[in-house]
Amino acid sequence: MLIPGVGGVNNLDQSAPLRDAAGAARALVAGMRPRQWTKNLIILFALLFSVGEAWSPAAPSDAAPLIIRAVLALALFCALSGGVYLLNDAGDSARDRVHPRKRTRPVAAGRISARTAASVGAVVTAASVALGFVLEPALGWVALGYAALTVAYSAALRRIVLIDVFAIAAGFVLRAVAGAAALGVPVSPWLYTCTGLGALVIALGKRRSELGAAGDGAGERRGSLRSYSVALIDRLTYLVAPAALTAYVIYALTAENLPGNYAMAITVPFVAYGLMRYIYLVHVRGLGESPEDLLISDAHLAATVALWLVASAVVLAVFRP
Repeated sequence: MLIPGVGGVNNLDQSAPLRDAAGAARALVAGMRPRQWTKNLIILFALLFSVGEAWSPAAPSDAAPLIIRAVLALALFCALSGGVYLLNDAGDSARDRVHPRKRTRPVAAGRISARTAASVGAVVTAASVALGFVLEPALGWVALGYAALTVAYSAALRRIVLIDVFAIAAGFVLRAVAGAAALGVPVSPWLYTCTGLGALVIALGKRRSELGAAGDGAGERRGSLRSYSVALIDRLTYLVAPAALTAYVIYALTAENLPGNYAMAITVPFVAYGLMRYIYLVHVRGLGESPEDLLISDAHLAATVALWLVASAVVLAVFRP
């Protein structure tokens, strides 16, 4: 016989709310999609390419504040993008439940309610934008623009053919601009050009993979897919990918903030191989629906990015005037 207040029954009852709260917290974190935060690493590019004087041996102390600001901007955008993902999942829960991959997301799976996800997502998004203004006003405006873009994408832009991939690319460009804004350094036009064209290749690959995975039901999963075809996406990729590579080559040879001895040209093969590898993964192996997973799962692509970063850092450290 169990006496009230003694034994396991009341202990279980008392611990149940804690377990429920912990489960909800884990579900909220999962709903913020930490795996996709790798996209925000592009924020650190401005630190690598635009602050040469701070990396000189003569002024090592100048680099520390810049590194801190860049890392804070990265953390801020991880929170910001996570908040927007919660808002998106709250609105898309019914559609996600019939999607073979998205149905496991916390809201679609019923681990948290759409109302909870929307409330937490709104608070996290608003707080992230506000912190951006505190860190640097220009960063706050970029964060606000990114939040507006992603909300507009979820509400309407993703259903409009071609506009949807440009919106995805614009999100990557805003991340890159955020890195420059956080440091208070000028934004190079090459930042827009190379980042935008490279992101278009990624966005087109994502749509091609979605078409292949959805088959005849593509239109039901995403409205814009009704207007796409594999042939169209392939033609657009063959247009955009060479443009992206050409833009990077011109940047490596002519940009004013790079060494004047054309040493940055040694990084061009890494960019070329990275583009080719991504196209191979999408067109031959049918991957690309989750581009962020490819960077983690494909050893060739991950190694290429790592080698490009190392080569770029060496060139900037050794040859920068």
